[in-house]
Amino acid sequence: MSLGYAKKLSYREDVGSVGMPEMFDSPELLQKKIEELAVMIRKSKHLVVFTGAGISTSSGIPDFRGPKGVWTLQRSGKGVPDASLPFHRAVPTLTHMALVELERAGVLKFVISQNVDSLHLRSGLPREKLAELHGNSFMEICPCCKAEYLRDFEIETIGLKDTPRRCSDKNCGTRLKDTVLDWEDALPPEEMNSAKEQCLAADLVLCLGTSLQITPACNMPLMSIKNGGKVAIVNLQATPKDKKASLVIHGLVDKVIAGVMCILNLRIPPYVRIDFIQLSLRHTVKKKCVRWTLRVTSIHGLRAPLSFLRSIEVSFPERPDMKPVVLMEQPFSLQRETSMARAFFMLLTLNFSDGCGCSSSSIECHVDFQGKLDRIKI
Repeated sequence: MSLGYAKKLSYREDVGSVGMPEMFDSPELLQKKIEELAVMIRKSKHLVVFTGAGISTSSGIPDFRGPKGVWTLQRSGKGVPDASLPFHRAVPTLTHMALVELERAGVLKFVISQNVDSLHLRSGLPREKLAELHGNSFMEICPCCKAEYLRDFEIETIGLKDTPRRCSDKNCGTRLKDTVLDWEDALPPEEMNSAKEQCLAADLVLCLGTSLQITPACNMPLMSIKNGGKVAIVNLQATPKDKKASLVIHGLVDKVIAGVMCILNLRIPPYVRIDFIQLSLRHTVKKKCVRWTLRVTSIHGLRAPLSFLRSIEVSFPERPDMKPVVLMEQPFSLQRETSMARAFFMLLTLNFSDGCGCSSSSIECHVDFQGKLDRIKI
């Protein structure tokens, strides 16, 4: 769940039950249920997983209805809670990565998510195996050609509104829209139809970290029961659908899924994040001098912020006559005028934001305006 999303949502008095007590099965009972769930998954021919905010809390993102959930605290007048790290730096949890492995192994057929945090897509789950019922805070869509644009920054708006960017298709160019629903917005037909189709085909729908209260999404898992399928629920709080489930587990989702994967003898892959930047150096010749501009931008263009970068230090180790500089504002840009006859080395030190795996990284460039930008070391 995005805290930005929570703040942007229209006010609504009735958001259902919040602040319900958390329940934990005893260690013995929990282990028995984990083994039972593993058997159910092993026997399943068409497993569908239905996820809620509870699978992302271990990444540092608060949920909605827990004791410290967004709506729980708002109802008590305490406002939106703090996340443990910037939202755009949240990484997929053990559960997210376990679902990736289950899909790769052919066990998991589809994921239906109520979350807008983009962690399923960041984890590597194929887009065609995912329905995001409430949208994605990091995705824009072209309303004309339906092209999707997944960003590494949170989109500015919610409620299917226009964003500052346009479709990159030269034959289109339509203004893009955000994909996140506000209260009054209907579920996107493409996502909803895929979700319904998968639930009807499922012999097991596994609900993870969801209170199953938001309609109409919460009713989808029960569609499998009509065709002889089963529903299993893993959540710390009671849900309105517990009585219709074949198995209800009260335990931490990560712990339950880790236990299941161990029994199934499947390894949970580590998450490795990859970010892309674009380094451009443009110049114009003025007599014997060169006026050049260095830009470090997102591959999505100048309007797309590099959320993982705090600053860039630019230095010239072999040229004491060229002063170093620290770039603090985005888009990161530096203009200089130098002699065309003298090549130089330029060292860029990228200082990363909080939450990154390392504090900085360096890029070394050899610049020769009479030749080529022919050597880059990272």
